[in-house]
Amino acid sequence: MQYIKFFRELNNKDVHIVGGKNASIGEMFQELVPMGIKVPNGFAITSEAYWYLLDNAGIRDKIKELLDGIDVTEIDVLNVRSKKIRDMIFGTPLPTDLREEILEAYRILSQEYGMEEADVAVRSSATAEDLPDASFAGQQDTYLSVQGQSELIHYIKSCMASLFTDRAVSYRASRGFDHFKVALSVGVQKMVRSDKASSGVMFSIDTETGFKDAVLITSSWGLGENVVGGSVNPDEFYVFKPALELGKRPILKRQLGHKNIKMVYAAPGAKHPTKNIDTTEEELKSFSINDDEVLTLARYAVLIEKHYSKEAGEYRPMDMEWAKDGNSGEIFIVQARPETVQSQKMKKSNNTLEKYYFVDSKEKPVLIRGKAVGARIGSGKIRVINDIVHMGELQVGEILVTDNTDPDWEPAMKKAAAVITNRGGRTCHAAIVAREIGVPAIVGAVGATETLETGMEVTVSCAEGEDGLVYDGIFEYEVERVDLSSLEQPKTKIYINVGNPEKSFAFSMIPNNGVGLARMEFIINNYIKAHPLALIDLHSGNQEFDGTEGVRDIMSGYANPKDFFIKKIAEGVGMIAAAFYPKPVIVRTSDFKSNEYRRMVGGKNYEPQEENPMIGYRGASRYYSKEYIHAFELECQGLAMARNEMGFTNMKIMIPFLRTPEEGKRVLEIMRKNGLVQGENGLEIYVMCELPVNVILADEFLQLFDGFSIGSNDLTQLILGVDRDGELVSHIFDERNPALLKMFKLAIDACKKYNKYCGICGQAPSDYPEIAEFLVENGISSISLNPDSVIETWDRIVKLEKKLGIS
Repeated sequence: MQYIKFFRELNNKDVHIVGGKNASIGEMFQELVPMGIKVPNGFAITSEAYWYLLDNAGIRDKIKELLDGIDVTEIDVLNVRSKKIRDMIFGTPLPTDLREEILEAYRILSQEYGMEEADVAVRSSATAEDLPDASFAGQQDTYLSVQGQSELIHYIKSCMASLFTDRAVSYRASRGFDHFKVALSVGVQKMVRSDKASSGVMFSIDTETGFKDAVLITSSWGLGENVVGGSVNPDEFYVFKPALELGKRPILKRQLGHKNIKMVYAAPGAKHPTKNIDTTEEELKSFSINDDEVLTLARYAVLIEKHYSKEAGEYRPMDMEWAKDGNSGEIFIVQARPETVQSQKMKKSNNTLEKYYFVDSKEKPVLIRGKAVGARIGSGKIRVINDIVHMGELQVGEILVTDNTDPDWEPAMKKAAAVITNRGGRTCHAAIVAREIGVPAIVGAVGATETLETGMEVTVSCAEGEDGLVYDGIFEYEVERVDLSSLEQPKTKIYINVGNPEKSFAFSMIPNNGVGLARMEFIINNYIKAHPLALIDLHSGNQEFDGTEGVRDIMSGYANPKDFFIKKIAEGVGMIAAAFYPKPVIVRTSDFKSNEYRRMVGGKNYEPQEENPMIGYRGASRYYSKEYIHAFELECQGLAMARNEMGFTNMKIMIPFLRTPEEGKRVLEIMRKNGLVQGENGLEIYVMCELPVNVILADEFLQLFDGFSIGSNDLTQLILGVDRDGELVSHIFDERNPALLKMFKLAIDACKKYNKYCGICGQAPSDYPEIAEFLVENGISSISLNPDSVIETWDRIVKLEKKLGIS
């Protein structure tokens, strides 16, 4: 056949004749199917067929005339001329010989699948598409569930015409591509019956931070167009690649999306081959793929990334679309292309760390939140646009708010200071385009078009973790760029304090030697939200506490309350351990005070009223008490899952507020019974050195534990007799007091005596340079700092060590 190439005949060297998408499918069919990856078969109509259609009808010059001198920022003009071109192409009959070749290839494909007329996807594949530095994601059209000869021809012509959608013309012009050096190939691929199951998109890199060791998977019920087009807020999963390759099950995150619709096949003869229907209540509250399927997809992503990187001769992260067949249960990869944003940043970064932050750290009023796209901040006046026909109303520097920004909005997005949508996930086309053009975007901000009004002044922040926040008002922000190439490594280890797992990928980009304090409290408070004992009672059938229904909503997708608690602990600490792997990550077990626990859902049923909770029912004393022991056992099981099942042996554990060595023995025994065996797989268990007794009886505590981490906040409180929450005596609270410095030195010396670890994870070194210097002079093993003080303190310690002759 002159104009047809079956996928088995193609590879990545054929981009010039079948476009990036079809060439890549051929590459996978040839190279990756033998490795166990499933790819649906099909064929490509070559770019020669596209030129043949234009030249046979004599319309190439007419198209040139319509494009001559066009200004793509004039949206109305762009719209009129692009439509004329599309109508011209669609209205041109296919040459007879080309039409016969297409139908013959369709007959061959149908026979291969044992069907009279196969159901297929008709996909565009431009010859400048899916390049390492430009994705062309969603710029041309795709049609799903196409069946029968007449439908096939109709949608092939629609595909060819879509080379001149408004968004495609604007995209090429903005990136310097000659419209007549780009041709359109069409891929015809056997459909996967994901209308009966699920589908989605995945990346072999974190799309927001560029963290290379995680696979991001999004998933929803039905055909994949709703995920790609941003019509639903999909389920999200992260998987850690290094541990996956060791045979572990390192799912770092499971987040249930709001999947209120699903795309399915329409009835035969319908105007459109697909339709959207409402999902069921059960589907809304369930993950659209299970853990085994998440891990299968992640393995596919690793294999695909390795193959394309080897072929390219450089690291090549990938953007992939997948579909699960509801009949066979098999999972297929239907597309794979290079990721185009983070991979290009790596080449251009020149070892520079860029950070957006607010000048004023005070709490700001949040109007709405969603998924953050990009790590930037933008501000300006809101412009709510509910219909694309009004897209031209957007002014330069305004913030675009709409229901869903698919790639048709790209000409307007380039004018915006930020973009906010009701719907969409972080892997939809609009999110990809927003990253490419450098516009901060918040997708899946449910209710944005109702909450926000045209003319409101707001600040859009995508620089504070996975949540994108819209603040009421304009707030000053700055951009810090730090050249990391000149930093020297000090002998004293510089660790980072991390609370929020969602920020850990970004924090791992800051120079560091590991994590000195990962706070369990943040994970329980923000991921679990309910009192641990309330979950245990809920698990056993006792539901008598306020907020039961809210807890049930939080647990959607998990088997039961215990499964939810254990997995959320494992996911939270696992995310942090993965971000810094293989560097040490010290996780402190929960240290809520009774007043903090009372504020959690169901907490009032389980917590006493204490006059001074700072020195009351907290820390290790809780763990073995008959009232709380079952909750601590679940916490240990979550930590054990992270270490043993997920493979994070870089994780160390630290026990807070341990009052006596006898308490230490009881806690270690509970940990041992729940899978945390000191010394097994290198597990080290430290104790917080934050009570005077820890220093005075250091010899006894260090016989039991592998080291100290000084908690300067509580140690100061107890040495000076000052409640650190008490305003009336707050002026006395000062870690620089000579008594504290003596205690720091005694703790360090004790650890040196037994050749054990000694770090500090309190606030003092971040706040006071002189304390950091005192600790270095006395030979502390590590200093753990808040992320915003790492660079400054790092440089200071390097200079101090040189001055002291420490090397």
